[in-house]
Amino acid sequence: MSKIEKTAAEWRAQLDSMEYAVCREQATERPFTGEYTDCKKSGEYVCKCCGAPLFDSAHKFDSGSGWPSFYDAAEKANVETRSDQSHGMARTEVLCAQCDAHLGHLFPDGPQPTGLRYCINSVSLSLKERDV
Repeated sequence: MSKIEKTAAEWRAQLDSMEYAVCREQATERPFTGEYTDCKKSGEYVCKCCGAPLFDSAHKFDSGSGWPSFYDAAEKANVETRSDQSHGMARTEVLCAQCDAHLGHLFPDGPQPTGLRYCINSVSLSLKERDV
């Protein structure tokens, strides 16, 4: 899989200002404000920037954190992590493996079976609903 690379101007033309700030500049949307925080619809969450499949609604849970949370990635090859030492904290950043979009952070306090919590910004995702 080859990386999707675009200039800042190309990303700005594709994304609105909040999507750009989060996905390309590692910003974070305010808690409890995202479109998918309380979403109960069934479907596949894909990258807002490139459409790569990332998470499935079957793995979504209410973490109480204010952001959509998943205990596993649906397409593990499409989700990467890296160390994030910003803001005086040691965290694990979650990115789209295809386009390097910032998605959110990964924490070791999720439910079983993984014990993980992918804490993801709604603006970095699009939901492709599926019929139940």
